Amino acid sequence: MTAEPSPDPVPASTGTVTTAVPARLDRLPWSRWHWMIVIGLGTVWILDGLEVTIVGNMAGRLAEEGSGLPITSAQVTGVAAALYVAGACSGALFFGWLTDRYGRKKLFMITLAVYLAATALTALSFETWWFFLFRFLTGFGIGGEYAAINSAIDELIPSTYRGRVDLIINGSYWLGAIGGALLSIVMLDTDIFPINVGWRLSFALGVVLGLVILLVRRHVPESPRWQFIHGRGEEADELVSSVEREIEREHGKPLPPPAGEITIHQRKSIGFGLIARTVFHSYPRRAVLGLSLFIGQAFLYNAITFGFGAILTTFFDVPTGSTGYYFAVIAAGNFLGPLLLGKLFDTVGRRIMISSTYILSGVLLFVTAWLFDQGSLTATTLTACWCVVLFFASAGASSAYLTVSEVFPMETRAMAIAFFYAIGTAAGGISGPLIFASLTESGVVSDTVLAFQIGAGLMCAAGIVAAFLAVKAERRSLEDIAEPLSVARGASPSDGSRASR
Repeated sequence: MTAEPSPDPVPASTGTVTTAVPARLDRLPWSRWHWMIVIGLGTVWILDGLEVTIVGNMAGRLAEEGSGLPITSAQVTGVAAALYVAGACSGALFFGWLTDRYGRKKLFMITLAVYLAATALTALSFETWWFFLFRFLTGFGIGGEYAAINSAIDELIPSTYRGRVDLIINGSYWLGAIGGALLSIVMLDTDIFPINVGWRLSFALGVVLGLVILLVRRHVPESPRWQFIHGRGEEADELVSSVEREIEREHGKPLPPPAGEITIHQRKSIGFGLIARTVFHSYPRRAVLGLSLFIGQAFLYNAITFGFGAILTTFFDVPTGSTGYYFAVIAAGNFLGPLLLGKLFDTVGRRIMISSTYILSGVLLFVTAWLFDQGSLTATTLTACWCVVLFFASAGASSAYLTVSEVFPMETRAMAIAFFYAIGTAAGGISGPLIFASLTESGVVSDTVLAFQIGAGLMCAAGIVAAFLAVKAERRSLEDIAEPLSVARGASPSDGSRASR
């Protein structure tokens, strides 16, 4: 890529520090400590997938008389889905700013608490407006999770493993989707639970699982990278030293010396104006890349996640209580994509893998739309087609979160994730469910074909953008990919920590 201009220097406010913390973190071998990070932070996506899938699959049941909620199926898959995404966009921006200012740990505890409280209150819905309100607030909490967790994961995981770990963690959403699909079959069975009870218990179960995650998450530390920039260098050094001792005991041998040091001016906070100027003025091509990736995957995923059950019931007369079986299949394909392809993002490289997964999934979806239009598909074969499409699309979609969390400076990371998630998801994730719900509800095949084609076109377009603009970030330090705003420019870091754009 052609070099982009360096960001404006950031004046010191709490002193200057030279540290090897980034290099020390990147040279760590995989350990039990890293598994604790993955479990404590990544498992919340399982909850998100569980809940979103249950809502999508219960749309028909909620619309039935006696459900205890006066709502239509289109309102569940359209309005409520759009409100959930709107809440996620708002929460990402609000909590993203707080995450960069007050730290990753404080915010990923708060955002999970918000998410759990709103989910519990959703289970108590008695009127449509109540259901809408707490779907919005549930999204508000999960949006904050995206910013706080993705920034923490990338800053704690060694560069050798960062791509695959980030993809698999974001892809774990689909483990929850599998659970939600299968759980909905049981919870919506009126021979087991009354029609007005099963869907409420589904939300309640999500709360119980979330409380378990909250207990595990207490042990996840603050990001040392955030600490040393925000005037807490000694805490960062002590934390990394304790992790190094733990890993040396686990592996039974001393760690190799770190590759080098970086000198930075410590600051308590970074202004929003500087963040915006950095992202859009200093890294315009990366900004275009982030928006393209998020808009493409947001339309595809939010539309299909909330509307697949409605397609099955509308066009193939699949009973509402059986849609979970079909959704479990496409959810499995979604999880296997990042799981099996994730390592290639660290070895083959970001640019090839991001562009190819986006373009291939888009082309396959165009083929699926054509077959659907020809009347050549059944509920089973449509599900099989979507399973293949989403195998590749899921790896691509997860790489969108990876991309925006690693290609911007440390001080802007959480806010950059929040911004691109919010803008991209607002463009595709709010309009997607609304458009898709109205198209599929019409019962006209050509309307649903059009929705498929829009999603496919956006995925292909994003893949083409990635082919030209994706950053070769594989196995590189975050500080090498994007120089911190607080770097001391008179220093001569020996680890190549100056940005290579």
